[in-house]
Amino acid sequence: MKLDLKEQYIVDRQGLKVAVILPLAQYEQLLEDLHDLAVVAERREEETISLDEVEKRLKENGLL
Repeated sequence: MKLDLKEQYIVDRQGLKVAVILPLAQYEQLLEDLHDLAVVAERREEETISLDEVEKRLKENGLL
């Protein structure tokens, strides 16, 4: 997903960027994406299961 940022920068007296301003919705999306990446990193060593097994478990739990 391409993120179309509408950022604005705060600069110091020398014109160096020292902070950024983002619309709240974009900030919240960035936080959500960061959280998702952390979950992926935490779970990357977990054993995978087949789609058939996922469907079976969902049916057993009445979710499919």
